[in-house]
Amino acid sequence: MAAPDATPSFRVGHGFDVHRFSDDPGRQLVLGGVVIDTAPGLEGHSDADVLSHALADALLGATALGDLGQHFPDTDPQWAGASSLELLERVMSMLEGQQMDVLNADCTIVCERPSLSEHIPRMAWQLTSLVGAPVSVKAKRAEGLGALGRVEGIACLCVALVRARDTARGAERDTRSAPS
Repeated sequence: MAAPDATPSFRVGHGFDVHRFSDDPGRQLVLGGVVIDTAPGLEGHSDADVLSHALADALLGATALGDLGQHFPDTDPQWAGASSLELLERVMSMLEGQQMDVLNADCTIVCERPSLSEHIPRMAWQLTSLVGAPVSVKAKRAEGLGALGRVEGIACLCVALVRARDTARGAERDTRSAPS
């Protein structure tokens, strides 16, 4: 059994984000840092990249650092129109400060349209390059159900696995209780 103050070597985080489609014809749809010009953009304070937001939230959750809104609130004008990849880079710096390494992440985008299959390899490559670990990206339809099924917006769910750096270097940390 782990001591109460011991930090686990491996940690899992879950992220979620959802944005509705924007009425602004000049707004670009950005997913995983990839611009998709076959659909309207998403409403949001930043570029509203639900994929990057969900990944960032999963990483913040895995390291118990809160969530994206805490660090980059939509009430702060400095984040207006911000690139979500830039926000994700900042999250990676926070993980670096905690001496945590990303091992992998798995993300699922939920939308009826647009079709994302041709864009997924670029999204996965972009995010994998940025976090320095494999990032899987999948797309699923909502099968006509709910707001996502009515093509009102796009959502993304993501899970990420991170590891404390001393463990990453092979010095496995003993988190067992001391024998009595």
